Amino acid sequence: MTNNELKSFIAGMPKAELHLHFDGTLEPERMLQLAEKNKVKISYDSIEEIEKAYQFTDLQSFLDLLYEGAAVINTAEDFYTVTMDYLKHCRAENVVHTEISFDPQTHTERGLAFGIMIEGITGAMEDAKRDWGQSSLLIMSFLRHLSEESAEITLEASLPFRDKIVAVGLDSSEFGHPPSKFKRVFARARAQGLLGIAHAGEEGPPAYIHEALDLLKVQRIDHGVRAIEDPELMTTLAAKQIPLTVCPLSNVRLCVFDTMADHNILTLLDAGLNVSVNSDDPTYFGGYVNANFDALVTDLQLTQDQAVRLARNSFSGSFLPEGDKSKMLDRLSEYATG
Repeated sequence: MTNNELKSFIAGMPKAELHLHFDGTLEPERMLQLAEKNKVKISYDSIEEIEKAYQFTDLQSFLDLLYEGAAVINTAEDFYTVTMDYLKHCRAENVVHTEISFDPQTHTERGLAFGIMIEGITGAMEDAKRDWGQSSLLIMSFLRHLSEESAEITLEASLPFRDKIVAVGLDSSEFGHPPSKFKRVFARARAQGLLGIAHAGEEGPPAYIHEALDLLKVQRIDHGVRAIEDPELMTTLAAKQIPLTVCPLSNVRLCVFDTMADHNILTLLDAGLNVSVNSDDPTYFGGYVNANFDALVTDLQLTQDQAVRLARNSFSGSFLPEGDKSKMLDRLSEYATG
């Protein structure tokens, strides 16, 4: 199978996305449109200026732009529009299930009501399910550069909407903000029946993965690529099949790896870990899920078997009920052998 044939196979392959940030799906055109609509002053006057700003030196340089863009999203209609933009990409790329993370504090810190976000995001999710059968779940993430007290206030604000949220997460800048900082709020979330995920082992050390698993009791690790530095941790992740939601283009854009050819995702996969391919913040990092797969084909000589295994992991690592997982895995098997 040629590279182009494999890319075509992957484009048609049913897959899930487990690591995707709502604010990171804001397209440049939409940013400019919403800035004008809501009379929000931003630093950019054109699509070209925004895209030029995508040359990041580290995670923080990206976050600075992300938060500026998020400031243009101000109404339930805006949240609906941005969510639907992303879900239409899912439909086009055969991402049949997605788990969307959103950061309430990015918006409540500037005065927006929690209910506005929920109304817009879940409204789009419900319409996409009705219109073309799109499967999706919602994860509420805490910003780790803010205090645990702020996270606790956010958790409390979310409780009236508990039925709309499947899990809590932990994202934003890793340096200086270990998972242990949020041990109590994750315990409170568990008591509410919420599952847990956490960014760990991206810029932060393998010790952050240990903390996320041991102290926060999470079911899934976002990124986790630095686990390879800790052989004991690698053994644990493989034995317990703890999912790692890896984001190749993001890792290169944020200088976690110098080039895609240096990325270790296939090393992790072939070591038996449950790794999957995700886009993280696709408009800022150069592409949605299929573009991430394409980069692995071009730069890491991804095989068809590896692509199917990665897709299988995306379903098995999801928070779907077991019956729904089985149906989607059967659908993937039919596609791969058809």
